[in-house]
Formats: sequence, structure tokens, C-alpha cells
Amino acid sequence: MIGISKLYCRAVEPGDVLRYGRDSASLPSHLLQFSADKKPVVVWNATRRCNLHCRHCYSSSRDAAFPDELTTDEAKDMIADLASFGVPVILFSGGEPLLRPDLDELVRFAVEGGVRAVISTNGTLLTRERARVFSSLGLSYVGVSLDGLEGTHDRFRGVRGAFAAAMGGIHACLAEGIKVGVRFTINRGNAGEIPAIFDLLEREGIQRCCFYHLVYCGRGSRLRDEDLTPDETRRVMDLIMDRTRDLFARGLEKEILTVDNHADGPYIYLRLLREDPPRAREVLELLRMNEGNSSGHGIGCVSWDGEVHPDQFWRHVSLGNVRRRPFSAIWGDEGNELLRRLRDKKRHVKGRCAACKWLDVCGGNFRARAEAVWGDMWAPDPACYLTDEEIGIGG
Repeated sequence: MIGISKLYCRAVEPGDVLRYGRDSASLPSHLLQFSADKKPVVVWNATRRCNLHCRHCYSSSRDAAFPDELTTDEAKDMIADLASFGVPVILFSGGEPLLRPDLDELVRFAVEGGVRAVISTNGTLLTRERARVFSSLGLSYVGVSLDGLEGTHDRFRGVRGAFAAAMGGIHACLAEGIKVGVRFTINRGNAGEIPAIFDLLEREGIQRCCFYHLVYCGRGSRLRDEDLTPDETRRVMDLIMDRTRDLFARGLEKEILTVDNHADGPYIYLRLLREDPPRAREVLELLRMNEGNSSGHGIGCVSWDGEVHPDQFWRHVSLGNVRRRPFSAIWGDEGNELLRRLRDKKRHVKGRCAACKWLDVCGGNFRARAEAVWGDMWAPDPACYLTDEEIGIGG
């Protein structure tokens, strides 16, 4: 993820990271992306079941029981292993994680084991009572997915009333003092509502918003044609930066991030190079600490059935299963060729990515997206919107 507020609006300085020694065990959650050890944040799809039917779902979830999900005891064994391995954060995702009946028990178990627990939810089942319980358990954060305002959101989610219910979940979190944020996946069908999302953040007092670039996989792979063009992406990035700067100028210092396209980092740097060269140099230092995409290194995923993936989008690639082998052993297996390559992508990426001068700060971006479009995981990421001149190739 790329922190627009952190980088463009000076919410983080290099010294803020260095004073913790860049150790993930010591860093506050908002600085974890700059850690040197890259202990993985683990996304756990705690259930495949979901009460909505979202067009861009990467897990092809539906409202049905799935018999192969990890049991409570199996989940606790996995969480205990994650804690001993030094995983700083476990993100309970889905499907819809609130449909898992033992979610409260597992959140408590993670927090008591020293792992920060966060939830990614559609928000529709998040009542004031549930929020009160989560607050008492020490839940660190709740991310609620929105695709725009009511009409757009309900259309994307496939259920009338989904927006109103999601806003009810946000209000419940705010009332119980839980940090809550919006998760917004950008595409041609909703990019025009980004200004309305900023207005919503301000009006409702929501502290955080993550703008996700579209990753082509799962049900979302059918949305490749709905992704933005490079020019549209650049305009969206400028809009997000402009609106974030406006918030900060008025003393409303919200946390704004973009996710799943690390070309955003160089794009911010190049804009700052024109506007504020001294800050641009600091941002470049932070981007090098961040290292860009960290699939298979700084982020990993465990599915509902225990399969381990390099990230939450690469479901067809299994590194092992926690039912047969602990996550720590799977993740630390130096004999796994894919993991070795993902942690040393510079030697394997091709085309524009191989020649790009920003490879150190972008990390080669999403291999899952390259594979979905070109059939080659090492081909250039088709969502890179930087020009040949900006990446230092061509005439």
C-alpha cells in the first residue's frame, strides 16, 4: 500500500521509521509497511460464505455453507503459529467474516497472543452490539467496503439496502471507539464517485480510506475491461492527492492510502519533484524502505480451507496447507522456488518491468495481474500507468 497522506502530505518522515529500528515487532501499525524484516501481514479468509454477491469478489464467495473451512481448534493452532512466527497483523477477511460464529473467540485469541487483529467486512452485519464486543476484545481496526454512494454500491454488491446497512456498521464502530475505514475498489463504474467518498469521510468523521486498484482474479477477472486506462488512472491519482492535500490544509488529517498498484509510489515522487524537491527526496527514501509489492514476502494469505497463497489474489497457487504443515514452516521453506523468485523478482521480471528504473521501489508490482492478462507471471504488469520516459526506457 502507498500512503498518500503519509508521503504526499508529510504525515510520516523517514526518522519516524528509523527510530524504531525498522523492526516489525516494534513499529506502530501505520509504519509496518516500512519494516526491514517484512514479517508477513497475513490475510485469513476465515470463511468463504458471504451474504452479498459483489461483482469484484476475488474469492468467488456465495451465501452457502462450505464444509472444508478450518475448525475453531485448527484456526487457533494456526493463529498460535502466526504469533510465534512474529506475524504482526492478522486480517480476518472472507467471504464475510462476521458470518463465522467463532469470530469473537478467534479475535480474542489473536489479541491475547500478541497479534494485532483487524477485520475486512461488508459492514452489513456489524451492529452496535457486535462493535461493542470487538472494542472490548481490543480489535485494532475495521475496514468496511464501499463502492460509491447508495445506488452504485447496491448495484455492485447485488443487494438493495447494502449501502445503508454498511453505513450502519460504520456508525456502530465510530460509536464504540473502534478505528474504522472505507475500502473502495476503483473501476470505470465508480471512479466518478471518488469525490463523493471524500465528502462522506469528512461528513461522517471516518478516519481512513483505502483506494484499491483493480486486481484481475477470481470473479474480478471478468472485470478486466472495466479497469481504468493509464490516463484515467493518472487523473484519479491526481484527484486523490488533491483531495487529501485539501483535507490536511483544513486540519482534517485523515489517513488516505492507495493499494495494489505500486506505480503510485514513483508517480507521487515525480509530482513532488516538481512541487517540493526536498520532500521528494524524503519520499524516495520511504519508498525504498517500503520496497513495493511484497506478495510472498511481506504479505501472505491463508484460505478458509487452510491453503497458503502468496497473496489473497493468487488462489490457484498453493504453497502448502496449514492442516498438514505450520504456516511458519511453509513461509520459511527456502526450497520453494516460487517464494524464492517472488522475494527476488528483479532477476525474473520481463519487458518494461525488467528495464524500469523504479523496480526497487515498485517491487515488480502484481504478478497475479500479469499472469491473468499475459499468461506469464513474469510479464509486465498491465496496470502500470507510468510512461516509458518516466520509467527510463525508450527514446
